[in-house]
Amino acid sequence: MIKLCTATFSLDNPSSIETYLAQDGYHSWKKIIRDKTPKSEIIRLVKESGLKGKGGAGFLTGLKWSFINSAEKQRYLVCNSDESEPGTCKDRDILRYNPHAVIEGMLIACYAIDASVGYNYLRGEFIGDQWIVFNTAVKEAYKNNLIGNKVLNSDISIDIIPLIGAGAYIVGEETAMLESIEGKRGMPRIKPPFPAVQGLYGKPTIINNTETLATVPYILKNGDEWYKNLGLNDSIGVKMFCMSGHLNRPDVIEAPLGIPFSELLNQCGGILDNKKLKAVIPGGSSVPVVKGKDIINIPMDYESLMSIGTMLGSGGIIVMDESTCMVSVLERISRFYYAESCGQCTPCREGTGWLYKTLVKIKSGRGTQSDLDLLNRIANQIEGHCICALGDAAAMPVISFLKNFWNEFEYYVDKKESMVG
Repeated sequence: MIKLCTATFSLDNPSSIETYLAQDGYHSWKKIIRDKTPKSEIIRLVKESGLKGKGGAGFLTGLKWSFINSAEKQRYLVCNSDESEPGTCKDRDILRYNPHAVIEGMLIACYAIDASVGYNYLRGEFIGDQWIVFNTAVKEAYKNNLIGNKVLNSDISIDIIPLIGAGAYIVGEETAMLESIEGKRGMPRIKPPFPAVQGLYGKPTIINNTETLATVPYILKNGDEWYKNLGLNDSIGVKMFCMSGHLNRPDVIEAPLGIPFSELLNQCGGILDNKKLKAVIPGGSSVPVVKGKDIINIPMDYESLMSIGTMLGSGGIIVMDESTCMVSVLERISRFYYAESCGQCTPCREGTGWLYKTLVKIKSGRGTQSDLDLLNRIANQIEGHCICALGDAAAMPVISFLKNFWNEFEYYVDKKESMVG
């Protein structure tokens, strides 16, 4: 079975170079080498395709590439495979089953920005299958002279280097990842300067998500109009949606942007045990939660989700049924961001701990009405006051959970127990 962009044939060894070549893999890369395609033409095509970064930010990929500082001779590409956002598991599957699409996308991006080295930074928990499979794929590509010195007997030389982290959420932030690659503690940098101007080792660097780069070869092969027309209504392109939670068949589904949430729900067999839909986090745990009734018929695209007060983010859709205690869910989310804060910014370092401890107090039956007001105050003092987005990621769930499910938190304070039993 073939899906739209990043999936591959269902074969015994889907990750092998033989499988990828059988699907006309490396077609785009070979054509670039053969035709000596101008770098500006590749950037223009990717820009006009409307391809947006699929890691969460949603910034136009081609536009990002065009920002590269051309005054510096040495440039770098970094593929962000540090998929650590709770509820997100798409990059894991791409690396495991279709690693050559990532490699080809990295090669095309390196060529377009004139980078001689591309690093793929995998999260520490990928030390098993993903790390082994991707390293094997890189070796296969080197063996076939698709990477390395004088690629396919041309004058182009590009190296692809896999790296693995140590399991820190914060290095998913692009500048913290650069720090980690340089052998330093993974802590976000103050911007500007932005990586495209001064990034890895002080040189211009472009950082793209795994899913984004894995989509590039298909756009180069089929054209920008082809990619645009994959979306529904006014949406452009496709997205991999990670469906988890109270579902009959949790799944990773590559679908057109703009697909109604109800259709994704149906493809997963509906809510587990035929219970009612209560709440959805549509883009990984860091985006605002919404009530089930507010999202059920909403198109899954950037603009439509913003219209109901949330975001597409990484596409990590967490589905919760009527039995879910929202106080318990928020306590667990807050514990995660408290544990994963790098501690560099005072509002985040102190605020995430304060949020978590206040929620523990409520959950243990010692909470008061003033604690609910305190949660809102703390979250609003964190949001927008930190170097990177982790502070916002910790604050937005708190604000949205209290906004949409205030009655549950109030009940917990008054009755010292969950509303849902």
